[in-house]
Amino acid sequence: MAIATLNPTTGVVERTFEPHTAAQVEEILERAAAANALLRDTTFAERSAWMHRAADLMDADVDVLAALAATEMGKTIGTARYEVTKSANGMRHYADNAERYLAPERPVAPVEVGASAAHVVFQPIGTVLAVMPWNYPFWQVIRFAAPALMAGNTGLLKHASSVPQVALYLGELFERAGFPAGAFQTLLVEGAAASALLDDRRIAAVTLTGSVGAGSAVAEAAGRNIKKSVLELGGTDAFIVMPSADVQRSAEFGANSRTQNSGQSCICAKRFYIHEDIYDEWFEAFLTRMRSTTPGDPFDPATSFGPMATESVRAEAHALVADAVSKGVTVHTGGELPGGPGWFYPATVLTGVTTEMRIYREECFGPVACVYRVGSVEEAIALANDSEFGLAASVWTTDADEIALLQGSLEFGAVFTNGNTASFFGLPFGGIKDSGYGRELGRFGIREFVNAKTVWTA
Repeated sequence: MAIATLNPTTGVVERTFEPHTAAQVEEILERAAAANALLRDTTFAERSAWMHRAADLMDADVDVLAALAATEMGKTIGTARYEVTKSANGMRHYADNAERYLAPERPVAPVEVGASAAHVVFQPIGTVLAVMPWNYPFWQVIRFAAPALMAGNTGLLKHASSVPQVALYLGELFERAGFPAGAFQTLLVEGAAASALLDDRRIAAVTLTGSVGAGSAVAEAAGRNIKKSVLELGGTDAFIVMPSADVQRSAEFGANSRTQNSGQSCICAKRFYIHEDIYDEWFEAFLTRMRSTTPGDPFDPATSFGPMATESVRAEAHALVADAVSKGVTVHTGGELPGGPGWFYPATVLTGVTTEMRIYREECFGPVACVYRVGSVEEAIALANDSEFGLAASVWTTDADEIALLQGSLEFGAVFTNGNTASFFGLPFGGIKDSGYGRELGRFGIREFVNAKTVWTA
């Protein structure tokens, strides 16, 4: 894929960029290696001050950055501003909490291990390669970069080829804020080059957010080189509504979840399991909201959601819908490619999805909802767990026994009750099964790329 800004609203290429040459990549790796020695010897206080400065720079640039996200991947201007602000606040969270997250620990009394002193310290491991997607072009990067840098690691960003201007901004941000030169840099390389980079001994580990195929390739390269990897590979997240739930509110939140970011979100609801006692009322409210939520110009504040990020992403989503239609699914709204420029796709609602349809198993990265009628909480759990993915689930009920059963039985990295799934600075984020392994955010995220060193004294 060419490294270019291809405006998804118009379908017009606005800027193109030449990939870094082998010599340029070598220079970037050398700068990262040199920065390792400098950064690991800095204090938390120094790194915190630089991280706060980086957050302030992002806040000051919010209007420019929001417009950049709207132009490069079609995010609405309002949600783009929110993402930039969230990214800045995420940096502040790690600036203020990294030292606490990485404070030395004494897991046992020294006498229990035959020592006069024994504890665990957490130290940086070196340069971490981040292979990041386009759907949240700032936040996906910052939730890796902030903890990595605050832990004393250096970072290399291989961003999606469709958001090169965002990538270049982030590649300069931390040096502007005071971090040592080379502490965080952007690599403009094609996607296939990411796995090859792991053969270089100067890269210590890798984190990837993307498709199962991309994750498998990177994990294979990391395993071959005995390097740590963290993968977040998407999901077909479940949304379960039981009779005691607030029907109207859950329908509103469900529609918002399925259409936000044009449906291009790993943790937003895709499979809806609605109890038969409230199904008709809920479905009518949900369908009304989906029909009234329409795509448009991302720069118009009144737009519900913008175009899909690329022509291929839209084609992949529509192919799943077309396959389901060919096998008898009912389309209640949407489901057709619109004419005109840009990669727009309507909010789409399907019922009658069966196991032979691709969309039953595969992640549909677009504003397409699959709705199912269930007769019990047990049936909802069984169907929700019948997936190769396991990132997040949203459940709606006020019954205490149901809450306990759902939270304990659903096979996902997170279960949210009476609210939509989301990522929070202080809570771990990640999945199980084909959704990947490892965690981002909070104490768990910052500890993924450190050496938990045992220090023992006789």
